Amino acid sequence: MDQVTIGFAPTRRNLFSAEAAIEYANLTREKLKELKINFVDILDINEDGLIYDDQGVEKAAEKFKAAKIDGLFIANENFGTEYAVARLAKKLDVPVLLWGPMDEPPAEDGSRLRDTQCGLFAIGKVLRRFKVPFTYIKNSEIDSAAFAQGVQDFIKVCNVVKTFNNTRILQVGPRPFDFWTVICNEGELLERFNIQLSPIPLPELMEEINRVKAENYPAVQQTIDYFTENTEVQITAEQLEMVAALKVALQSLCEKYGCNAGVIQCWTALQDLIGILPYASLSLLQEEGIPFVCETDVHGAISELLVEAASLGEHRAIFADVNCRHPENENAELLQHLGVFAYQTAETKPILPPRHFVFDYPGSVAFRAIKDEYTLCRFDGDNGEYSLLMGTAKGTDGPFNQGTYLYLEFENLNRMEFKFVEGPYIHHVAAVRKNVVPILYEACKYLGVAPDFYDPIEEDVKAYLRGDTV
Repeated sequence: MDQVTIGFAPTRRNLFSAEAAIEYANLTREKLKELKINFVDILDINEDGLIYDDQGVEKAAEKFKAAKIDGLFIANENFGTEYAVARLAKKLDVPVLLWGPMDEPPAEDGSRLRDTQCGLFAIGKVLRRFKVPFTYIKNSEIDSAAFAQGVQDFIKVCNVVKTFNNTRILQVGPRPFDFWTVICNEGELLERFNIQLSPIPLPELMEEINRVKAENYPAVQQTIDYFTENTEVQITAEQLEMVAALKVALQSLCEKYGCNAGVIQCWTALQDLIGILPYASLSLLQEEGIPFVCETDVHGAISELLVEAASLGEHRAIFADVNCRHPENENAELLQHLGVFAYQTAETKPILPPRHFVFDYPGSVAFRAIKDEYTLCRFDGDNGEYSLLMGTAKGTDGPFNQGTYLYLEFENLNRMEFKFVEGPYIHHVAAVRKNVVPILYEACKYLGVAPDFYDPIEEDVKAYLRGDTV
């Protein structure tokens, strides 16, 4: 599981009970620990361990920056000091979570201790004035399911944002000429999103393959052993060695250039150089948490990073072509590729066949993926506008296919088809076996990317995020 750290910033206002605010801040701390949330506290910044003045803001900001927090949790323990927490949030530039515990009934004399909800309205307005996007958990009890769900979902949102903001993609070779669909704007990705590409030519990959064979053969042998133990190998020992060496070389180049994902010109110059297809190698990289996709589809690699991050790294993705309609089910579709599904998604034993019907080369991998509910995700853009398409579908039966494949049944396949044809999306998608649509939707407000759906589910997603169902 991916690790996320948040800064805990409870706040109070002097007009209301400081004692009650301290009590509720401590109760919140205990709940975060119970939920196993990794957080940085501010008990040492002042006597109360609460934000309410500029001095506390400066101390908290310094501490949170040093800890490199991934998100900020503003807990409004009484009315709160809206300008103080807004100043703190502005300094940190990380996703912000806002919540306050539900107020207790008035005392017999009609007085109130905290007025937490009223303060939440004030903080929300001032955060908007500061142009700080934020996530909100409804005013609720500390022990409520809404609070637990909201905090845990926020951690996943932070992970998506953290991943997006720290993405560097190894680009091995230029895009194949025939694939105009995967054109991307490298400068725009850097300028708008700080997404960096590290391009290398195919000869550098060849040099790295030769190097790992000569200097790091134990890693190559370990990869050969993995394939032998977990795959029905139908290729020669020499071909399998090249599959393993390619995997180790790509992993090594990712480490050399500080990349968390990669794309590759998978055909046809590569086959002329090394005599194999790269897909089995990519499948194993996917399994080990390095999304590596074909046809130099940079936006596809970003899609996979995001959808995996939304599950906190619990699930590895499939990366697939959206190929063709099911021959009998009008709402089902084939998702298939020559083998860039992670091994853990396999329902049938993986096979390394001698060829695939598309290419007469070894190096593909073949299995049917697990039938389950999947979240589909596609980051894409053109003409200076970027969006994130998302939605769900369920695995279903269908005819046998070569390569890695899965049939998914949609609520209405026509809606999905029109989205992919009319754009800005293409025929490649990433998908994980978990419904993470609300996480991706909420993350979009921090990414500067427009959320998009192929099914009319936005109001359902908002209802989930409001906690209507818990």
